[in-house]
Amino acid sequence: MARPSSLRVVASRPRARAADERVDAPGPGSHLPTVGAAAQPLESHQGTGLITGTDGRVRCWWPGSDPLYVRYHDEEWGRPVRNDHRLFEKICLEGFQSGLSWLTILRKREHFREAFEGFDPDRVARYTSRDVTRLLKNSGIVRHRGKIESTINNAKRALDLIEERGSLAKYFWGWEPSAKERPVLCSYEVLRATSTTPASVRLSKDLKARGWTFVGPTTVYAFMQAMGLVNDHVEGCHCRPEVARMRRR
Repeated sequence: MARPSSLRVVASRPRARAADERVDAPGPGSHLPTVGAAAQPLESHQGTGLITGTDGRVRCWWPGSDPLYVRYHDEEWGRPVRNDHRLFEKICLEGFQSGLSWLTILRKREHFREAFEGFDPDRVARYTSRDVTRLLKNSGIVRHRGKIESTINNAKRALDLIEERGSLAKYFWGWEPSAKERPVLCSYEVLRATSTTPASVRLSKDLKARGWTFVGPTTVYAFMQAMGLVNDHVEGCHCRPEVARMRRR
């Protein structure tokens, strides 16, 4: 996707995923969503990672003015999620996103939800080789055998976790990093320089030990950002204060 000339704040290429996460082309993945196209010029705040949208609101740079991306940024990204199906869906979709852009996955998300029965781990865990063949014929999703089989495997591992911890929410929120592990200022420079965190490395290691796949530390960090385990909206983004309040509830 072409980078809009008006988004001059994007000064460097996203950092590549670790070798165990980089599974198909094109281009490196990133812990942050890739930049959305600008349908019309946007006002950029040079060097801050902020843009003023066509609606007059100041937000993080990465949605551009793509309506779907802006809605995802404003209404979903970073807001705390404690619903097991949504948590399972997101960590699976982050695996599918490996090597691709998040916008590609977002545009296919409803197809994914239909294909994987709402990402109900109990249902997905019962999938067989016949289901893998069916999914490989579904043009609405990313047809990657390894990622499809990983989702089925991870559904089984999710059920194990639910039996052990009571819910996926209890497990994942147990990995929320402490304040001392978080940057004092969530700036554009900090976000662009950080592809993993100590917390995402620890969570990734534990998931892998439990048999989960496609859960490298960069993928896990993206999951933590999106599900609200951290608040990585840039300082000055109109969403940041609201997300902070939601996280205190």
